Amino acid sequence: MRVRALTEADGEAVATWRYPGRYQTYDVHEVATPEAGFWAVEHDTTLVGYCCFGQEARVPGAVEEGGTLDIGYGMRPDLMGQGLGRVFVGAIVEFAIQHFSPNRLRLLILDWNDRSRKVAVALGFEREGVLRSTEGGFLVMTRPASEKADG
Repeated sequence: MRVRALTEADGEAVATWRYPGRYQTYDVHEVATPEAGFWAVEHDTTLVGYCCFGQEARVPGAVEEGGTLDIGYGMRPDLMGQGLGRVFVGAIVEFAIQHFSPNRLRLLILDWNDRSRKVAVALGFEREGVLRSTEGGFLVMTRPASEKADG
């Protein structure tokens, strides 16, 4: 898997994705654009997800921390639960380190999202706390950018 520039067609596709059950909170209701900080994640030239960094990846109530890069992502709904999370998020993390050169990485994961939390832990992220937001409780998960994960 690799991260690449998002095309207009990619952004339109992401806007049509609908997640099941509680995961519907991850639905993107507007067309994702590169200008808004979105990137595409592909596997063998097929769009499998998207990611974003910095302000776009922060939930309400999260504040910017110097040297720390916030990372957000969404996998195509039909691919969820198939064991692809570590490779998918791992590719995003590696891209973030190479492209932005942060000191530290931060993920904000809804407290009920066990899939995403397990992937984060497998990639070397540790729970730093909980952020209460208008969107719910988020686990604040961080790791040094220099750390190599086993993902």
